[in-house]
This record gives sequence, C-alpha cells and structure tokens, in this order.
Amino acid sequence: MSDHNIVATLISNPAKPGLTPALLQTAAEALHSPSRTDILHEGVAADLLFTPRYGEATERLRVALADAPLDIIIQPVAQRRKKLFLADMDSTMIGQECIDELADLVGVKAHVAAITERAMRGEIAFEPALRERVALLKGLSAGVVRRVIDERITLTPGGSALVRTMRAHGAYTALVSGGFTLFTGTIGPMIGFDEHRSNLLEIENGLFAGTVAEPILGQQAKLATLIELRTKFALEPHETMAVGDGANDLAMLGEAGLGVAFYAKPKVAQAAHARIDHSDLTALLYAQGYRFAEFVD
Repeated sequence: MSDHNIVATLISNPAKPGLTPALLQTAAEALHSPSRTDILHEGVAADLLFTPRYGEATERLRVALADAPLDIIIQPVAQRRKKLFLADMDSTMIGQECIDELADLVGVKAHVAAITERAMRGEIAFEPALRERVALLKGLSAGVVRRVIDERITLTPGGSALVRTMRAHGAYTALVSGGFTLFTGTIGPMIGFDEHRSNLLEIENGLFAGTVAEPILGQQAKLATLIELRTKFALEPHETMAVGDGANDLAMLGEAGLGVAFYAKPKVAQAAHARIDHSDLTALLYAQGYRFAEFVD
C-alpha cells in the first residue's frame, strides 16, 4: 500500500445500504481507475486507493457521486488511524439537545430551542446564550435529569461501536460537551468514553439555581482539551480526530487531524475537513480503515 498515498472512503447508511457496484464503478471512473478498491462492509463502505497525480480527484469524485446518498472522506492513507478521539454530545453522540428537553419540562422549550439553534449556527456567542437558557431552568428539580435521560435521550446509532472499537485498538476517547455534567456523567460511560468534560449546573436545595459554574466550557475549552490530551499522550496532530455539529465545535474540529462535521450546521459543515450527512457514527471507523468485522460493541 506504500505507493498508494490517498484513500477515498465511500460510506452509506448501514440501516439502508446504498453503496452499489454501479456507484463503485462510477467512482472508479471519476478517479481514472484507482489502483485498488477495498470493500470494508458489503453495500455500506469501501476504500478507493489512488495516487496524488490525480490532482482534481476529490472534486471529480464529489461531482460524479453528487446525487448518491454517500459520504466521502478523502485523506492520506498513512495518517488515517487515530489515537485520540474527542466528541461533542448534544446532536452528535445523542440525538437531542439536553437543555431543550429540560426546558420542555418548564414549558419554555420553543424559546430555549430557538436560542440553542442560533448559538449552534454561530449567530450568537455560546457563553451568554447558555447563561440565558440556564436562567430559565431556575426552580426545576435536579431529579428530573434521570427521567430525561431514560425517556427522552437516544444514543446516535454507531456511537458505542465507534468509541469501543477505537478504545480496543488503544485510542483514548473523551466526551467534551457544552452541556452539563449531570448528563455527560451518565451518557459518557453508557457509550464507553474514557472521560467526560462539560458544564456544571448549580443546584440549591435540590433545585436548579438558574446559573452555571464559571468558566463555561465553550469553543475555546474544547480546543484546549484537544491540545491538552494530545500533549499528554505525546501524539502528532494527525493522530487526533474530533466530531461535532455546532459552531462551538469549530476550533476543536479545525485543530484535529480529522475534524468531522456530523449532520452539522452549514457553517460547520463548510469548515470541517470531512462531513457526514448520510451515514451513522460508524462512518468514522470506516474512515480509519476499520472493517465491519473488527467493530466492537
């Protein structure tokens, strides 16, 4: 494989496999017949290996497959396997925004969700937006968190396999959230993360005080966590991967060797190294060259 420097990984959603032989042929033709095609999971994921001499290969491939429900990740073969993984939680590792679900219990979900959306799009600053939303939770029993997790939170498909497979191969994994420790402390271990970092909702007499402990874990703290852990484990930048969907993930995604936008806001999808719009989180395993048979869950 040493003379095949670049790999294009094509991935469809495993719940609805769509990587057909015809699409693989179309991709091969766009790459002017790649030197090798490697099936990672029949109908779901495959690698097409080629050399840098195909200067416009990425654009040709994206144009050729534009109408297909496929995610495409193109990167150097030698740098694809990662040893550090950082992930956002809300709308990334889980399907919901936890603060919106808490807000629903006090009848202000629509208002809070609108602020959340604007913050995730990068239209307003994350920290003041979080303070404003948390203030609306004042007086709510902290005991509702367990019920919210049990009844309202769904894990994103593929997340546990992603984290547990990477850990089984020696990687370190961290859930880094602008949300709250009351959620990450349960959800992180549930998925399989080594550690979790998030914000602390302040509680008085069993009720939310309407405040969050300072400093708030936002965009810069996520970036700082990536640099801290990369340094701690003496890793090269290319050995790291991060995934997220919102504007507060941008710095972390930009610093990672592979920054992945997952069903992300437009600003984030445009800026990230790679984007997932069709598959589930196992796409990040295929991107590293793992075969389906190697998955741990």
